[in-house]
Amino acid sequence: MGWDWIKKALPRGLYGRAALILIVPIVMLQLVVSIAFLQRHFEDVTWQLTTALGYDLNVIADQLRTGGASDATPLAEGLGMTAYPARSPDWLSEAPVRRRWYDFSGRVVVSTLDSMVPEVVWVDLAESDRRVFLGLDAGQGQAMVLELDRRRVSASNPHQLFVLMIFTGILMTAVAYIFLRNQLRPIRRLARAAEAFGKGRLEPYKPSGALEVRAAGRAFLDMRARIERQIEQRTMMLSGVSHDLRTPLTRMKLSLSMMEDAPDADDLRRDVEEMEALLTTFLDFARSDALDDPEPADVLQIARDVAGDAARVGGDVILNLPADAPEIALRPQAVRRALTNLLTNALRYGSKARLSVTVLDRALRLTVEDDGPGIAPEDRAEATRPFARLDQARNQDRGSGVGLGLAIANDIARGHGGTMRLSESEDMGGLRVDLVLAR
Repeated sequence: MGWDWIKKALPRGLYGRAALILIVPIVMLQLVVSIAFLQRHFEDVTWQLTTALGYDLNVIADQLRTGGASDATPLAEGLGMTAYPARSPDWLSEAPVRRRWYDFSGRVVVSTLDSMVPEVVWVDLAESDRRVFLGLDAGQGQAMVLELDRRRVSASNPHQLFVLMIFTGILMTAVAYIFLRNQLRPIRRLARAAEAFGKGRLEPYKPSGALEVRAAGRAFLDMRARIERQIEQRTMMLSGVSHDLRTPLTRMKLSLSMMEDAPDADDLRRDVEEMEALLTTFLDFARSDALDDPEPADVLQIARDVAGDAARVGGDVILNLPADAPEIALRPQAVRRALTNLLTNALRYGSKARLSVTVLDRALRLTVEDDGPGIAPEDRAEATRPFARLDQARNQDRGSGVGLGLAIANDIARGHGGTMRLSESEDMGGLRVDLVLAR
């Protein structure tokens, strides 16, 4: 529970996680090397140089105290410093110690001089990156300002190494980023091909990349080929079954038409019609994933056509459509069949139905609602299974189907990379079916 916020903060994609795995060690290495080694090294070098300078400053301070500025100035110049007369000792004592915020070695310089040379009352490290200004106050009005090279107190340009490390780290990160992107591109192509196949589209794909990615790509192609062969074989088998079964049914209907005076002719005719309806519905279910190829289609027009067909056969259908909807790639005949099945069920078990279309960010939602008895929550999963009959919970006086309407719609939704959800209509009180299709 306490670590959930870390999981939420981390990237969810493989690309982001791989980049994080790559960048974090580089940054941590830079920090550890910079703080634990380099900065300590520069501080030690700065302390040694400043200590040597402190001995020289003590000599100059003694000379300034005994002989005045006239004797201390030649001594300072002999030690490689430039001496200036101070405005006044009070001005030196009131001047602040100046250094830049990122000058960590300057902090060592100030502390070392403060402990070794009490006469140093003012240090300026911010006026110039290459020069250091010191104020000496030997007492009794003897004061002077010294200027010396920054290399006398700290290593020359110590932060250049830090800059070089940062530049090298950024360069290596960029190189690794490009390499990582090239390695992840085949995985993304495989994911797109698998997603497209899940939506019923065949996207060209050729295995590439590392050996493991190539192996996964070849396995995907083999799986896709097997599924395509199975669908093709099933379609051919169903075509043969349809032909073989419809032929004797046609002969039976012809024979019954010639037996009008037979006492059982009407019952037999109804049985034949029911058998033909069962066969048609079963074949529709079996061919629900092999209807037509995906193509850009106007969903609003499909909804209007399906609602119009239902209204022409005596159904009361209410349309709730947005003003505009983008064209999306789908199987128009399959979507039309799914909506027809849902509206047929809604009108069979209710007096009126409502068809709504909602455009989402990455999906399209088609909603069919009715004012019938609905389906209990515990029976909704069973209702989407093929040949499921829940007539004990629905009206039986309006005819009962064969239990494939919701199953066909569910398969069509899955074939479009979406899903179908059953719930209760809030205002109509009956069943609500949400057919969600991925865009």
